[in-house]
Amino acid sequence: NIYASMNVDWLHQFLKDIFKDHTWEWMVDFLKDIYGAEKTLELIDEQSFALPRFSDICQFGDKLTRVKQWTGSKYKDMLKVWLAVLAPVLKGHPNHLKFLKSVTDFILIAGYHSHTKTTLRYLQDALHGISRNIHLFLPYHYNQSISKIFKIHSLFHYMECIKEMGSADNSDTEVSEPTHKILIKDGYRASNKVDYIPQMLQWEIR
Repeated sequence: NIYASMNVDWLHQFLKDIFKDHTWEWMVDFLKDIYGAEKTLELIDEQSFALPRFSDICQFGDKLTRVKQWTGSKYKDMLKVWLAVLAPVLKGHPNHLKFLKSVTDFILIAGYHSHTKTTLRYLQDALHGISRNIHLFLPYHYNQSISKIFKIHSLFHYMECIKEMGSADNSDTEVSEPTHKILIKDGYRASNKVDYIPQMLQWEIR
């Protein structure tokens, strides 16, 4: 079983893949079918701009769909507000919103620093919610099958993984990400800024 050899990576598997690259993109494509491409992005940005200010909540303003550089902190900030942003534009589509809530619950609970039987039961409930409504979005993925979408299928193995290897923060690559970022920047600064990738690699070797 290949899944038994891999532990959970909360940053890349949950925040980047499940949340941003899959669920967010599916939702935007679904809304484009309803409102059209340009109108969908405008509506999302309008709802983002309308969110009231609150402590520890990032204010994306009217530029939520125009963020060019996504980082781990940006994913977390977006996860806090996306249900509030999308709920008004999903009026009349309650099951789609339930799917988003289940994904949000699963990601947040999976990121707990420790787990009990109760939290694992919550995680299982969120997984049931995902399974119950994911068919609504499968038409927006080229495989159109849960078993063929690796990142989604792997969700069914995370509970076993957490039980055997501990909470997800034990293996989260977010811990090493700041170091990686510093090394990349230092390597770029040491180059002449022209055809810099080979120079950065050479700098790393040294």
